[in-house]
Amino acid sequence: MTFALNHLNYFLLTNLLLDVLKASAPAGVVNVASGIHMGARLDFDNLQGEKRFAGFRAYGQSKLTNVLFTYELARCQDETSVTVNALHPGTVDTGFSLNNGFFFRVFAKLSARLFGRKPEEGAQTSIYLAASPEVEGVTGKYFANCNPVDSSPESYDKAAAEKLWQVSLELTGKAV
Repeated sequence: MTFALNHLNYFLLTNLLLDVLKASAPAGVVNVASGIHMGARLDFDNLQGEKRFAGFRAYGQSKLTNVLFTYELARCQDETSVTVNALHPGTVDTGFSLNNGFFFRVFAKLSARLFGRKPEEGAQTSIYLAASPEVEGVTGKYFANCNPVDSSPESYDKAAAEKLWQVSLELTGKAV
C-alpha cells in the first residue's frame, strides 16, 4: 500500500493528466517527496514489500521513487513547456504516522513536536513551486526550503528511473 499510495498514485494521475498539462502549458507538476529518500535503496525484487516489509524502509523507498519519477518525467517533457519538480517539505507536525506501532508513534509524535513545522510552513515549498514566477521554466530539480538542493546519489540513477517507469506502466495497466 505504501508503494501504491506514494508512487503509483503520482505516476498514474500524472500520466492521465499529461495531455491536459501539455495543452495548458506552461504547466507544472510538483511531487511531494521527503528527505527520508536520502537513506533509501530501490529494491526491484521487493518493490511492493511482497517478500518482506518494514514500514520505515518502505516509506523511504517510496519517497525515492517520487524523486526518480520526477527526474524521468522531466526528461520525457524536455521538449514541452511542462515543468516537473520534487520537494522535501521538512518535518511537519501533522499527526503523520500516528497509526503505527507504539514506539514509532511515540518517537514520531515527539519528533514532530520538537522539530516539526506547522502545516502552513511545511506547505511553503509546494506553494513556491506551484506559483512563483522565480521557478518558471525550472524543471527536473529537488527543492527544500524553496531552494534547489541535491537529492540522494541513488535518485540520479537514470537506468533505475527508466526501469521504474516501465514497471509502473505495467502495474498501472498503462503498458502498451
